[in-house]
Parts: sequence; C-alpha cells; structure tokens
Amino acid sequence: MNIVIKVNEETKQKMIEYYKNKVRDKKIPYAIFQAQEEDTVITLYESGKAMFQGTSADVDAAMWGTVLDNTKEKKEEQKKKDQKYHNCSSVGSDEVGTGDYFGPIVVTAAYVKKEDVERLEKLGVGDSKKITDEKIKKITPELIKIVKYRSMILTNKEYNEKYTKDINMNKIKAILHNKVLYQLMTEEKPDIDYIVVDEFAREKRYYEYLEGIPNIQRNITFMTKAEDKNLAVASASIISRYIFLKEFDKLCDSIHIPLPKGAGRDVDEIGEEVVEKYGEEKLKEIAKYNFKNTDRILHTLIY
Repeated sequence: MNIVIKVNEETKQKMIEYYKNKVRDKKIPYAIFQAQEEDTVITLYESGKAMFQGTSADVDAAMWGTVLDNTKEKKEEQKKKDQKYHNCSSVGSDEVGTGDYFGPIVVTAAYVKKEDVERLEKLGVGDSKKITDEKIKKITPELIKIVKYRSMILTNKEYNEKYTKDINMNKIKAILHNKVLYQLMTEEKPDIDYIVVDEFAREKRYYEYLEGIPNIQRNITFMTKAEDKNLAVASASIISRYIFLKEFDKLCDSIHIPLPKGAGRDVDEIGEEVVEKYGEEKLKEIAKYNFKNTDRILHTLIY
C-alpha cells in the first residue's frame, strides 16, 4: 500500500519530532527524513508531502489526520459516527511505553458501562497523551473504582528476549492487547456494545500477528485515535500510563539514577552513565535494546 498526503508546517514539525529516533540512514533527494515504523516506511519531503509505504500505511497516515476529507460537513458527519462509540458500554485497550527507551510496556483493557460515561467525563478521562502525569496520578485511583480492568507489564528484559526479526514491536503489542482483552472478556463477561482497539495495524495484519495463539479475542472494532472517541480506550490509556509511571519510578530508585522518558538525546547521556556505572548488561536489562539509542550510547563511550 502506498499513500501520499500533504501536511502543513506544524504537522511537519510534529512528524520530525515523532520519528526522530526511527530515521533511516538512507538519504532520499529532497526528503527531510525517511523513517521505519514497524510495517510502514515514512518519507517526509521538504515540500510537505509525506509518503507512507507498507501494509499499515493507511493507519500510520491517518494518525496525522490528513487522509480524511477535512471539510466541515465531513468532520460533522464523522463526529456523529464517532459518538456511538462514546455513549455506550464498551471494552477498550491501549498501551504505553512503546516509545520509551527506559521503562516497561504496559497494556490495559478497561470495561466502561454506559451509565458511568458521565462520571468519567466529569473526572476528566481522555487520551493520556493529552493529560499531565500529575493529573493521571490524581484521577486514576478514582477511575479504577469505576471501571473493571486488566493490565500486563512487559519489562524491557522480557522485551529484549522476545524481540527478533520475526517478532517486532507491533506483534508484541498485538499479543499483549489480545491477552488483556481475552482475560477481561472471559473473567468479567461484560454486557457491551463494542470492543475497541486503538489501531496500530490493519485488522487482517493484527490477527496475522496472533497466528498460533490459543485464545484469541474476536469481534474487535479497530479505529485510529480511539482514545479521543471511546472512553474505555481512554480509561485503558490512563491506567496504563499510571502503572508505567509507578514502574518507572521504581526503576529509577533501583539504580539511583533519574532516568528520562522518551528516546531523545538526553536518554543517550543517561544511558552512557548507566553503562559506566553498572556495565552494558544493566543497559540490556532496563532499556529497549533495539532502539537506535543503544548504538549511539555504545558508540560514544570511551573505555
């Protein structure tokens, strides 16, 4: 699949920031960068055109909101369609930590009853990426009194053991999403209208990732930016972030080094400190070793 979209200057800068640690070394004429996002290759040109190539190209392109028809009428029409996923009983799942060099991957499935929608709105439940960590720490204890949920934590040690050429980040995410969804649906037997997953791969590809898995949750609605449209996904996003923050603090305390989040250059500096203090084996234990940060950290060290 090959999709080309046009982005404005603001979106261009956001894309540069988002993909900065996934950029390929390959130089493309008139391109700002070419990056690899699991199943998709993204090329952003100086002209503002962005090309997405791969099995999940449409999913990755839709993330930037420009592949949709952005006329006022279409936006209103889409808003009405999305509303049915808001005022309903649903189970949704979301993950955090996949873009962080340090810290685990946390995936949560949450069950929201229609009668609790208003309470969650008043609590301020929404996309965790748009809520400060302070607010997440404040509202989550109340949130988990309202919703049923199941979470899984994948440490970076476990991630490094599982990650191979054939088992990439999206496959790991699919397996974890499936586990928490299946567990919640089986144990709680919720009466719901929808099961919603924030789309990180096309439906067909998602189930291909699960080939060989014994218990598979079906009847899922996949949608982009689901955290903004469905309160179960939003709740799952917040709970995952809350757990991630707790685990991240524990990790910092265990090595007596304040670790930065994300995967920027500040991460490289702290990574060097970790190796200097504890050795490369510790880095393999607490970091996602396939990230480009690792090459930069080890390359810049002087022994």
